[in-house]
Amino acid sequence: MSEVKDRLAALREKMREYGVDIYIVPSSDCHESEYVSAHFRAREYMTGFTGSAGTAVITMEEAGLWTDGRYFLQAEAQLKGSGITLYRMGEPGVPTVPEYVESQLRPGKCLGFDGRVMAASKAQEFERIARKQGAYLVASEDLVGRIWPDRPDIPDTTLFILEERYSGESVDSKIARVRRAMEEQQADIHVLASLCDIAWLLNLRGGDIPCVPVTLSFLTLTREICVWYVRPSIVADEIRDYLSDHGVKIREYDEIYKDLESLSAGMRVLLDRKNVNYRLLNSLPESAVAIDRPNPTELMKAVKNETEIKNIREAHRKESVAFTRFLYRLKTGATDFTELSAAEYLDTCRAEQEHCLGQSFAPICAYGPHGAIVHYSATAGTDVPVEKESFLLVDAGGHYLEGTTDTTRTIAMGPLKPEQKRMYTAVLRANLHLAHAKFRKGATGYSLDALCREPLWQLGVDFKHGTGHGVGYLLNVHEGPNAFRPRIPAEEAPAELVPGMVTTDEPGVYIADEYGIRLENELLCVEGTSNEYGQFLEFEILTLIPFDRDAILAEEMSPEEIAWLNAYHQRVYKTVGPYLPEKEREWLKEYTRAIFS
Repeated sequence: MSEVKDRLAALREKMREYGVDIYIVPSSDCHESEYVSAHFRAREYMTGFTGSAGTAVITMEEAGLWTDGRYFLQAEAQLKGSGITLYRMGEPGVPTVPEYVESQLRPGKCLGFDGRVMAASKAQEFERIARKQGAYLVASEDLVGRIWPDRPDIPDTTLFILEERYSGESVDSKIARVRRAMEEQQADIHVLASLCDIAWLLNLRGGDIPCVPVTLSFLTLTREICVWYVRPSIVADEIRDYLSDHGVKIREYDEIYKDLESLSAGMRVLLDRKNVNYRLLNSLPESAVAIDRPNPTELMKAVKNETEIKNIREAHRKESVAFTRFLYRLKTGATDFTELSAAEYLDTCRAEQEHCLGQSFAPICAYGPHGAIVHYSATAGTDVPVEKESFLLVDAGGHYLEGTTDTTRTIAMGPLKPEQKRMYTAVLRANLHLAHAKFRKGATGYSLDALCREPLWQLGVDFKHGTGHGVGYLLNVHEGPNAFRPRIPAEEAPAELVPGMVTTDEPGVYIADEYGIRLENELLCVEGTSNEYGQFLEFEILTLIPFDRDAILAEEMSPEEIAWLNAYHQRVYKTVGPYLPEKEREWLKEYTRAIFS
């Protein structure tokens, strides 16, 4: 913590030098990415908090960190002794970041942040606050960068083309679809900063961000020209020729700011203020007309095509084989695992699968009390042995050429208390209820969220994270716009669930200092019955990994729930069994045998 205190002192000296009274440090890069490369982890550098989501605010006297319910326990532990106050977002009486800044900003004072790493929509809120308070705004200085002597470089990584047998659609077809969307908005140019949208559009994948196969770049599209702004050093001749064949021009990464400044008067610019950074927005000429709409690519990439769906099923078969082999080792007497070595063994099982490209996110392998920390990440300092009691919670996933996976299983490592089994069964029931939902076309994930939580509410418990998120195709494991959530954020319109969308189903229960339980499957939205009431939709369960029979209280389940579970386990054995060695196949047959009430 002494390092964090020294860094705060150094930043405050730099703030005095530049005349800044309050400085905001977000978690993002220049593209509003959820996960960022080490170069952009300024908030982590300043606070010592390693979670993926959070905002730091530093004044001359105080420092605060805002994060959500997934990270409360982790942040509390990592901030201890730093002098940084934890603000638990969404809790009663806790101000939001804008509310806190407004309460601290005085007339004539200066509010600062690096406008390249702040979404335009968020920055404009702070711009409004500064005007209201009679204060100044400085968004041109990366003050953390000026005190970070050993800041990691942006890596030079390899790009590869995602062939159409995996993507299911050509670059030309995708660009044509986006141009049609531009015409509907009467836009002259579209500005893309979201790395996953750009990767999807160009059928390219990279490696600039750990676990997210994208490369740092911007893209602009007019009705005639497509320009990709990227570091030329990473574009091999093969990629250059490929882009040229599809009419895509290449320019230097930072040239986009200058090019936007030189746009012709009155040009209509389609962009999403939540995804473009503040400097990009401010680069537009005053005469330009900004059309603030979600990127057309967001919905296009969320609705998987037939080729992608076929491939995704295959990716899940592979991941399910790997995870089941991992479970076999855990459940048949392995005594030498720690949290870290268990995660490494799962990686080994996954790496044996064809076309595996690595992890889709840093795995969560949390034993006992660590499972109550929603986004716990084991380190050498926190790693503990996996004992023969309580729960081991494992949340992990992989990237394959055939798609991206995300799974959570909670495993009984030995005898459980009745209350632990009761909670596990409630989480299982919650998962099954959502997976078997049937609903009218037009419903959103917010409409269905309560179906999942209701079995937990019956016990007077709940969880403080979303119930599910969209999943990209060999992209970010967290993808919008589809999601299952209990509340609609004020700045978002709820996204309709559409056939072809893939969304996770991941309820949980977290008992602080004791254990955590989460059970997660991926669901594919598909068409169901059509009748006089309209078109109905339902879900296909993509993840085929057994639940732990040793943790289930059958008497707590209805006959319908037991039938759902037995049918699911029958599918698991039928799909996964043929790919296992005989001993493991026989174990799986027993592990997935029918439960009777």
